[in-house]
Amino acid sequence: MAPTLKEVAERAGVSRSAVSRTFTDGASVSAKMRKRVEKAAEDLGYSPNVLASSLTTGRTKLIGLVSNNFHNPIFLEVFDLFTRALQEKGLRPLLVNLTDETDPANSVRLLRQYSVDGAVVASSTLPPGFGKAFRDAGVPVVHAFGRVTSAPEVHVVGIDNIEAGRLAARSLMARGYRHVGFMGGPEAASSTQDRLRGFLAELATRPEIRVSQSFATAYSFEAGRHEMQSLLGGDYAEAYFCGDDVLSIGALSAIQDRQMSVPKDIGIIGLNDMEIAGWNNINLTTIRQPISEIVHSSLELMSAMLLDPARLPEARIFACHIVERGTLRPQLQAGAA
Repeated sequence: MAPTLKEVAERAGVSRSAVSRTFTDGASVSAKMRKRVEKAAEDLGYSPNVLASSLTTGRTKLIGLVSNNFHNPIFLEVFDLFTRALQEKGLRPLLVNLTDETDPANSVRLLRQYSVDGAVVASSTLPPGFGKAFRDAGVPVVHAFGRVTSAPEVHVVGIDNIEAGRLAARSLMARGYRHVGFMGGPEAASSTQDRLRGFLAELATRPEIRVSQSFATAYSFEAGRHEMQSLLGGDYAEAYFCGDDVLSIGALSAIQDRQMSVPKDIGIIGLNDMEIAGWNNINLTTIRQPISEIVHSSLELMSAMLLDPARLPEARIFACHIVERGTLRPQLQAGAA
């Protein structure tokens, strides 16, 4: 059987409460006492029961990680970064899958059953109401990859999706495309709406360029493939801004099935710069979203809220940039038609 707290206390020659205080964050214990207890614990191979200690401290060190798009490979990168960063801070993730969930009260109820210390909503498609529901329930919350506003109701960390749409439009204009398309994710998603808004606003400065728009049912490979198959059956554009890398890769698959070439016949630009986008057989030109920076900034805010739950909400915006690969034709030279 695993060594117990009582055995550690006996070996160290101290009370059980002294052992408990040694392994409780913020508890008062002298350096000499701590050294004796830690030596005894090491000799016996003892590890404190963090669940039991939560009954004393009132803190579980559990952080709910809430997301709703497990079909998108980008989530694996996000999950890896979040879990490792949480563990480095002495916290533990509790993963919550909200695929097809529409009522934020259900997710709040679930996390409160586990007495989480906080929640990170990691989604670009869940509405702001999800984060607000946690805040209203008294759960510290950060919305990572959420819609950034000037007066957020909860902490939000992400990119300016409107500017990302503008950036995609400028890139396509700089390459001389005369008919461009937006192929977004779910039309109701705030990320889709904002990326389209920026895309159209920038192209409005060039009325001679034809613009079309369409929407996939999800941010997934199959949804992107299906939507591009439909587009290729009609008057398709010369180049598309696909509002996500996984949509772009689905679109590339559909284009290749038609024996068409990218970028010769159709150009594609994505968004995220997930690992797969850089693979040789994909080689996707895309807009890089700084995922690692967003994750670490979100957890920095979460750590601050655990110390000061009354901290006023703030919005943190990270810049994006284009990663040039092989799915768009070269930019026009200065002065070219």
